[in-house]
Amino acid sequence: MNISKEAKVGILALVSFVILYLGFNFLKGSDLFSSTNKYLVVYDNVDGLVASNPVMLNGLSIGRVKSVDLMQDKQNKLLVVLEINNKISVPGRTEAILADGGLLGGKMINLRMGSGKPLADGDTLIPVKDVGISELLKTKALPVMSNADSLLTSLRTVTLKFKDTGEYLNAVLKNSDKTITGLNGSVTGLISENRSNLAGITGNMKNLTASLVETEKGLKPLLGKFNTMADSLNALRLGQTLNETKKTVATLNKILAGLEAGQGTTGKLLKDDSLYVNLTKAMTDLDKLLIDFRLAPKRYVNISVFGKKTPPPVVK
Repeated sequence: MNISKEAKVGILALVSFVILYLGFNFLKGSDLFSSTNKYLVVYDNVDGLVASNPVMLNGLSIGRVKSVDLMQDKQNKLLVVLEINNKISVPGRTEAILADGGLLGGKMINLRMGSGKPLADGDTLIPVKDVGISELLKTKALPVMSNADSLLTSLRTVTLKFKDTGEYLNAVLKNSDKTITGLNGSVTGLISENRSNLAGITGNMKNLTASLVETEKGLKPLLGKFNTMADSLNALRLGQTLNETKKTVATLNKILAGLEAGQGTTGKLLKDDSLYVNLTKAMTDLDKLLIDFRLAPKRYVNISVFGKKTPPPVVK
């Protein structure tokens, strides 16, 4: 039986296609020589989960994601179909945890076995979304970044204030340098102008020092005499002197008490104001008399050469 070349090419192409298909599925994780059970999981968001991502149980791959479909009639939720080796018994209330695939990226499904009856092919698992490393880093890093931004803003504000303060200090230091330079010049000029006066003052101070030394020499004998006089005064009868002083003080107290009570002439002068009133009245009368004398002197002094009397003036 002869086979044409066209038939041979067709058969070779078919075999190649089958091998390519089986190899592609094998590379995606499909086990071509074992049967599997299908389980359904509904997620709100799969975070990049795609077909052929692994299904893990305690770190061991037991299946793969067969497909991810969008259900528009159910609020755009995502239906994930899992193919798990039928040798693995999946009990009820088993959770399908969507987690990160590790440091290399990607997603995977981790199974957390429940405690119910074994599920049948086509049953639904409980969807759970795990917080991945990226989400954890984002959650922890955002507050840190916000605090860092606030800190940088505060540091920038403080730096600007220190900049103004530095400029102010530079101006103050420049003014201080000018002031010190002016003071040095003024002091130098003042010393130069008064150098002769300072020399004279220094000479006078020397003379004064010499005079004080001579005065001290003269004061030493005088101090000795004062010491002798003090010794003599200490030898006096201080008790008698104190008694006489007490008697004098008592007498003065009696005199002051009498004055306070208005006794005697001096006491009456101090306490009785009649003398003051009479003196005031006398001064008033004397003042009126002087005024009258000034206005009509002829009333008191009447001198007539021919014996004619001058009539007194009329007092208004």
